[in-house]
Amino acid sequence: MINNSFEFSSDDDSDVSPHDMEGNSSDLEYGARDMNGLSLNSYSSGLQAQLQRDLDRQHLLSDRPRAGVYENVISEGVEGIEHQERYERLLRRAQVEDLSEVSGIGCLYQSGVDRLGRPVIVFCGKWFPAQNIDLEKALLYLIKLLDPIVKGDYVISYFHTLTSTSNYPSLHWLREVYSVLPYKYKKNLKAFYIVHPTFWTKMMTWWFTTFMAPAIKAKVHSLPGVEHLYSAITKDQLEIPAYITEYDMATNGLHYFNPVPTAS
Repeated sequence: MINNSFEFSSDDDSDVSPHDMEGNSSDLEYGARDMNGLSLNSYSSGLQAQLQRDLDRQHLLSDRPRAGVYENVISEGVEGIEHQERYERLLRRAQVEDLSEVSGIGCLYQSGVDRLGRPVIVFCGKWFPAQNIDLEKALLYLIKLLDPIVKGDYVISYFHTLTSTSNYPSLHWLREVYSVLPYKYKKNLKAFYIVHPTFWTKMMTWWFTTFMAPAIKAKVHSLPGVEHLYSAITKDQLEIPAYITEYDMATNGLHYFNPVPTAS
């Protein structure tokens, strides 16, 4: 940028011919210096280089949706642009590839809205065959389902009911998923409910949200039974498999919780 102290005068001595300066080395030498004693040629070169960098950056950003890029840069630094590019590639794949292998399992789906009108995403841990599924396709299906939803506020209900070690994906994969998903997923997630957690689940949740996903730590809530969800989600908006309600009744009994609607 041009220094503010470098000003152009309106009195340009127009009566002086440009040819009058030819052969006047002292005038040329003086004219080649600004008030700080810097070479005008080097100043011009530096200015051109800066302008070119600005143009290159503008061209780079113009090819992407501004909101997504800016949010990523703010939240993750310069790596946000690379993450956005990677996510957009995965989103394009998710829209064209056959993901029926994953969608047919029924472990991940939208189930109505909560008391504040926010979409509820249900994930049934028991139905997720982590050891016998293409995890890349699982990620693509997750992106295909959630991308149009996470543009606004949303909540997730994860049911850990009757899961086993065969349902647990590796921490490496979970970290990969978390790093791929852009800022809007974390920002617009308002609550993550874990129903029927075990000691292992609580420990892993603490570790994951402390060291890998601190941005969502305050949004995670462990609930001992389904009816605890009714404070945030009405019963008619929560569609869950029968095995979950049967386990819940066998473990907690009938009507063990009187929900009080809250605004969170």
